[in-house]
Amino acid sequence: MAEEQFDIILVGGGPGGYVAAIRASQLGMKAAVVEREHLGGICLNWGCIPTKALLRTSEIHHIMQNLDAFGLSADNVSFDIGKVVKRSRTVARRLSQGVAHLLKKNKVTVIDGAGKLAGPGTLAVTGKDGKTQTLKAEHIVLATGARARSLPGLEADGDRVWSYREAMVPTEMPKSLLVVGSGAIGVEFASFYHDMGAEVTIVEVMDRIVPVEDEDISAHAQKALEKQGIKIYTGAKVESLDKGADSVTATIDTGDGKEQITVDRVILAIGIQGNVEDIGLEGTGVEVVKSHVVINEWCETGEKGVYAIGDLVGPPWLAHKASHEGIICIEHIAGLDTHPLDTSNIPGCTYCRPQIASVGLTEAAAKEAGFDVRVGKFPFQGNGKAIALGDPDGFVKTVFDDKTGELLGAHMIGPEVTELIQGYAVARTGEMTEAELMHTVFPHPTLSEAMHESVLDAYDRVIHF
Repeated sequence: MAEEQFDIILVGGGPGGYVAAIRASQLGMKAAVVEREHLGGICLNWGCIPTKALLRTSEIHHIMQNLDAFGLSADNVSFDIGKVVKRSRTVARRLSQGVAHLLKKNKVTVIDGAGKLAGPGTLAVTGKDGKTQTLKAEHIVLATGARARSLPGLEADGDRVWSYREAMVPTEMPKSLLVVGSGAIGVEFASFYHDMGAEVTIVEVMDRIVPVEDEDISAHAQKALEKQGIKIYTGAKVESLDKGADSVTATIDTGDGKEQITVDRVILAIGIQGNVEDIGLEGTGVEVVKSHVVINEWCETGEKGVYAIGDLVGPPWLAHKASHEGIICIEHIAGLDTHPLDTSNIPGCTYCRPQIASVGLTEAAAKEAGFDVRVGKFPFQGNGKAIALGDPDGFVKTVFDDKTGELLGAHMIGPEVTELIQGYAVARTGEMTEAELMHTVFPHPTLSEAMHESVLDAYDRVIHF
């Protein structure tokens, strides 16, 4: 067995692991990344990036179906699903190769294989050829991510019942589709397939879709999706899936009774679970709760010298959260004056149509926390740029502490809000109050003006509505 010594080893080459490895190298550490499948992880290869490539296609397809609104026309508009998928995979492959280049540039050693803790400061790596090598490091960071969750009777088979992986690489476009779950993954796939021509139904067990979002956002999202033609059941549960020759019949408990619908395909989007298996946690001080590793504010586990970051340690399950945790972990190990992660400052983005983005507390959560709140809203129908784009659906909502002027939360639904939300994330991180936001000059004509007007509305100073 070969043996090699490092200062730090990252188990997993996703957005947590590879970013942490690069930062470690920048700080003079000898770093290694152990990856069993794809550099860039699920996000880059089978999540964030390829889905956005698919959604870009469906956005264009939707516009092509509505050219008359822009004074344009085109005949025989069609698509080739094979080419659509190929473009998505090409984008993912290009970025994965980019990660490999970055790691090489930063002199990070990349080792292909599955890593497993094998004693203090020791990691056993088994390659695809079955051979094992031993790596040594004072610090080992677990960044093994998470995978799609399944429920008894609702398991993906890769044929008629899909996980997100199969949903990203269809060989033909289904005419009808059931999406189980209405979180970010569920509504994004619902938007993609509906805009590409499929008849889509969403079933959500909670009483509203995108349930982590502010209630006003959820309500508007449901109205918008239903107006497009997507059928939505909330407070409902899929009891069973009966697979036919080339279809699936779902039995749905709607709360008022049971209904059956038959569709070509089903997509399961019912959450994720941490990849805690087969990484050598047995017999260590690492604590696992509900499939996620427990850490402190510096990403340290209960086992000396072992750390964990990203989806493996729980919500929010976001690539940018994993990357930032990786930076914090490495800088703490290096003895730098860093700061623990405040998850309330992490923006979340959902790329359905209309887009959804948020940061901080919802109005309900702010009130539950004991704040006296001031709430501002501004609709995109009052925004010149949104009207010019032909996309004025949606609004911006801001929540402030009435006593201090602190921005407690911001919530958006509408055109390009996934790009706008970072303005509010900066404001929260910089501890700006309503005064600084009011006195910030927003350029005209831009969608961002709706952000300014929402702040003004919270203090009864809105101008354009």
